[in-house]
Amino acid sequence: MNKYITYTSLLLALICFSFSRCKLPQLEHTPDLEMLPKVYPKSLDSINSAASNWKTFIKDTYLQSLIEIALERNLDVKSTLQDIAIAKNQFSFKKSLLSPNLHFVGSTGIEKVGRYTSQGAGDASAEITPGNLVPENLSDFLTGFRASWELDIWGKLNSSKKAAYAHYLSTIEARNFAKTNLIAEVANNYYELLALDNQLDIIRQTIQLQKNQLEIVKVQKLASVVTELAVKQFEAQVLNSESMEVELLQKITVIENEINFLLGRYPQVITREKSPLVLIPLYIAKVGVPSQLLKNRPDVQQAELEMLAAKCELRASKLEFYPSINLSSSLGAQAFKTSLLYTFPASLLYNAVSEITAPVLNRKAIVAAYKTANAQQIKAIYDYQKALLNGYLEVSNQLAIIENLERIYDLRNKEVLVLSKSIEIATDLFKSARANYLEVLTAQRDALSTKFELIDAKKQQFQSLINIYRSLGGGWK
Repeated sequence: MNKYITYTSLLLALICFSFSRCKLPQLEHTPDLEMLPKVYPKSLDSINSAASNWKTFIKDTYLQSLIEIALERNLDVKSTLQDIAIAKNQFSFKKSLLSPNLHFVGSTGIEKVGRYTSQGAGDASAEITPGNLVPENLSDFLTGFRASWELDIWGKLNSSKKAAYAHYLSTIEARNFAKTNLIAEVANNYYELLALDNQLDIIRQTIQLQKNQLEIVKVQKLASVVTELAVKQFEAQVLNSESMEVELLQKITVIENEINFLLGRYPQVITREKSPLVLIPLYIAKVGVPSQLLKNRPDVQQAELEMLAAKCELRASKLEFYPSINLSSSLGAQAFKTSLLYTFPASLLYNAVSEITAPVLNRKAIVAAYKTANAQQIKAIYDYQKALLNGYLEVSNQLAIIENLERIYDLRNKEVLVLSKSIEIATDLFKSARANYLEVLTAQRDALSTKFELIDAKKQQFQSLINIYRSLGGGWK
């Protein structure tokens, strides 16, 4: 009795010692969100375009069709669906740990113990059945059920389950973020393609004009009005424009293939708008207020969920210092012959065990795991703050780009009108021998370059509106 009391006291002392060592410094960190500005620079919008479906924001029916195909077939989006399935299965696994485990057990074997052991000496003189001694080679057959259950009295397993669920929701937000980026990539490439189409039309019109002027110069050369040098200069200009045409065709092929890749299909012609890009109306984007990024941007929501998961994992790691209680039991039939296996109650086997374990000498590993979980939690908080800061800066940058592009486009448009007029004037003066051919060539080159820049400015306007829609978190709803 005294020995029992001594052993019990020793066990309680070890448990108390374990509890006393569980008190670690509180290393948890909380995010500071007070620095998020209330409004965007030069914007007082209360409506946010990100709240609208992408079909509402993007009016081009050709582009809508391409985006629908991309959302269905894009390989990156399909890959995120598998990430979701993996995270969901991991959550189911963590959830199952909270419930008891029940297994069917069936075994067979044979045993021979040494004769000169306590068991062997006892078996040598014992009768396994009346008149029959225990055989030297003893068979063993067992069937039944075995159950085990770890009691989650501190909430460790529940914290792990919550962390897995947060990871699962995070993968859904990752898919939404992939959809947002995919829509923006398809749209940006689409407007790049339209711009190249427009530039190709311009260069072909220019080539035809240059060829007509070349014929005029050839006639003037025969009339000794100009020299062979002028003819060669005009021929070189035509060749240069034709090489630009080939380069544009190559760029169109590359962009078409890029769009096909995003659509998850092999190269084919992209059906698209044929109207001049400068005549297509721009979208209207409303930015709302910065706090709306918290619910609109999938990457911000993903970072927030990862922060929650890290917090739950930190709690589960801390609870590793606490004792764990495990219950186990078995129920079945056991005998040395199969014919005796179900001769109840003689063959009945059962047991029930409760076990409490607490870390004593392996605490360094648990402390290291706890500190790692804490560092991961702090990193998740910084990632969340970074996602917020990045989202705010992206919107602010796009607002500035949209404002500047509007001014640039107006100036380019005026420049095109002026240079187009200068071509007419230079051509008329050249025909009347009041201007040389170099002035005509210079006017044509400057006008062509400015027309290309005008198309490029219009393309950038469309892309900046698509980009601000993405920056606001639109496209995934």
